[in-house]
Amino acid sequence: MNILVRTICSLALLAPLLASAENSTHTGGYTIHHNAITTDSLPSQVASSYGIQRSKSRALLNVSVIHDELGTMGIPVRAEIRAIAKTLYGQIRPIELREIQEDQAIYYIADFPVAHREILRFEFEVMPEDGRYPLRANMRQEFFTD
Repeated sequence: MNILVRTICSLALLAPLLASAENSTHTGGYTIHHNAITTDSLPSQVASSYGIQRSKSRALLNVSVIHDELGTMGIPVRAEIRAIAKTLYGQIRPIELREIQEDQAIYYIADFPVAHREILRFEFEVMPEDGRYPLRANMRQEFFTD
């Protein structure tokens, strides 16, 4: 497992302390993992290697798509992912994800500005490389920047 995925997974386990969230959606034979954290939680080496600015007022969105296979932890797959973030006021922010592949891991990340106590509802439309139809997932996240 690569350092960014390990870091994000570790941070997700500390969700109550860091106000981050690890979410997953099981649909159509796939598991879509999605989470968002403020980038100040990232180790500086990780942020630097991925060109991410560490800041309490910036968030990192991480999405991965796993093809579910019985008796295994699943197989990471490439996917076309359309992501948007909606504020409580209905403002829509498109999120441009970029693909990262390291060893067997495939994931998609984006960083963007956030405000203190901002609540965003993320909506994902995921078309796995080997899929027959798009999958949908969503999550809600509040960011604490102070």
